[in-house]
Amino acid sequence: MSDRTVDRVAEATPERVARKIRGLSDRAIAWIFISPTIFLLLAINIFPLIWTIQLSFTNYKANRIGREVKDVGLRNYERILTDSDTWLNMQATAHFLFWTIFFQVLIGFTLAWLINKKFKGNDLWTTIIVLPMMLSPAVVGNFWKFLYQPQIGLFNYIVSWFTGKEPSSFEMLGSVILAPWAIVIVDTWMWTPFVMLICLAGLRSIPDYIYEAAEIDRASKLRQFFTITIPMVLPFLMLAVLFRGIENFKMFDLVVQLTGGGPGSVTELTSINLKREAFEKWRTGYASAYAIILFVTVFGLASIYVKALNKVKQR
Repeated sequence: MSDRTVDRVAEATPERVARKIRGLSDRAIAWIFISPTIFLLLAINIFPLIWTIQLSFTNYKANRIGREVKDVGLRNYERILTDSDTWLNMQATAHFLFWTIFFQVLIGFTLAWLINKKFKGNDLWTTIIVLPMMLSPAVVGNFWKFLYQPQIGLFNYIVSWFTGKEPSSFEMLGSVILAPWAIVIVDTWMWTPFVMLICLAGLRSIPDYIYEAAEIDRASKLRQFFTITIPMVLPFLMLAVLFRGIENFKMFDLVVQLTGGGPGSVTELTSINLKREAFEKWRTGYASAYAIILFVTVFGLASIYVKALNKVKQR
């Protein structure tokens, strides 16, 4: 903003307002600017959280507004924690979390290590690898659902070419054994580039003089990898695990597009079960308690993990 514009604004400001502004401290002016954002966050995040906690102790149903709402205490929490189906959903979520993070970190770090070598066509391959994470999960789900078709899907023909089995002899999305692995494959394909970018940032943050000093000391490439590369990239790897863990714990749209939680309930993650309780069975109070349990679980595990991450960074 030019001095002339500032002068015009100052001249257009009423004298009474100008005197009040001059009397404000920097802290007061800062609060004036950030207060709308604070009120917006309170309205969008804090109020719904408090209301959800309140509803979790009731038998409220959103499709029966005129019905009397009764306080049921901790009954909703007790029913959730003693329900065997809830623990099966937790088990399916844990399976999905572990294997997606495992493969994404393994493949993502490998790709980052290869791209960091700065070979010819490096930028082109980086762009191609990053493309899947730029797509919508709904689009990716429909795309892979077509690839998994046993009659015309390309995936079955590729497996058939390696194994010699008939393409129509197995169905990825319809098999109780294969369906969980089908969504693991898709999520790994989509989000490995994200982990790769974080690992690539970690690799490129390592100063060259450290490797030069190691070569002077006649350290082998393998020893440099385990004593320099891995320790210095470890905080970035842990950060990637944190991000992907939180995102995959609440994974919903990709699984709905692929399997809808089936066959049976073998791929019914906690997020899908929560949606069914809230918007199909309309047990809003029960679903609120379910949401609070999931929130506390994610928040608690993430807090412990962040403390471990800080200890690694301080080494």
